[in-house]
Amino acid sequence: ETLFLHLREIDEAAHRRLEQMMPELMKSAGVTEALKASDPLKWAGLMNNLKAQAEEVILTELIYA
Repeated sequence: ETLFLHLREIDEAAHRRLEQMMPELMKSAGVTEALKASDPLKWAGLMNNLKAQAEEVILTELIYA
């Protein structure tokens, strides 16, 4: 009966880590609100790439480790 609790903890930790990583990755990649206003397609593509990158790191840290 502890599996659900364990999975919920991992899910919450993963979401917290994603929220922490995204601003750092956005800053390092130069993704800004100005870019979002001037070139929304480029901004969306960069955001998708950064999220995928962050998710890979999180999977490695929390799931596969």
